[in-house]
Amino acid sequence: MIDVAFFNLIDSDIQIENAIKNIREALANYIEKYKLKALVIGISGGVDSTLCAVLAKKVCEQQRIPLIGRSITIETNSQEEILRSIAIGKQFCHDFQYLDLTETYLVNKKLLTPLDDSKLSKLRQGNMKARMRMMLLYDLAQLHRGIVIATDNFTEYLTGFWTLHGDVGDYAPIIGLWKTEVYKLSNFLLKECNKEQYEALKQAINALPADGLGITNSDYDQLGVKDYFEADKLFLDYFKGNENLENHILIQKYLNSTYKRENPKFLSRNAIIDN
Repeated sequence: MIDVAFFNLIDSDIQIENAIKNIREALANYIEKYKLKALVIGISGGVDSTLCAVLAKKVCEQQRIPLIGRSITIETNSQEEILRSIAIGKQFCHDFQYLDLTETYLVNKKLLTPLDDSKLSKLRQGNMKARMRMMLLYDLAQLHRGIVIATDNFTEYLTGFWTLHGDVGDYAPIIGLWKTEVYKLSNFLLKECNKEQYEALKQAINALPADGLGITNSDYDQLGVKDYFEADKLFLDYFKGNENLENHILIQKYLNSTYKRENPKFLSRNAIIDN
């Protein structure tokens, strides 16, 4: 079961503006509390990482620390994704670079045996790519005495639509937002943007959501929905008690990924010493 707060959808301009303010204030407080010297973020070209960058940029400027962004291509990213991520990174990050780790990945890929055209093999390869990206981002965070921003939203979190040790960063500013709310906040933030920023953010909003890992053509293919509006509605209906949805692929992904949301599983002291 999810927290009751998730049934109260953010919808009006006042609610959206308040959510943006709260997210930024919480991030600023976290930076101050832990005396962070930088924030590091992976820019995929999708709306989630773009929203996180837009939200974090203003906070970083107020805190006088850099937002360090990297767009990291590994084999399966389309040219459209690459160009979009570069435009976003240049507009919303203070320190941005585009990197291609395909050659490094192909060397490491040889360690994955056996590989074939099965769905499992594609998932294994996709997970390796995600973990390679996160390895680089964490090294940057350590170098600059900062943390890595996690860009997952609540819908993705429920589906397990993320890689353990590959997508989960140190601070997740939008994990409390349904995917449809990510779009709402992103559209609202267009009014903050100059012309170049507006175009970069708008491209991310309009982009077909995909993981860039070569597993499927879009998120919708993996989740069994036509769009994220349908996905969020299915989840809400299910958590309100509609058990008829239990066999839907989306709900099955939720049920089958429970172990990921409980990771790491700690064995308690009492369990160890119990007679």
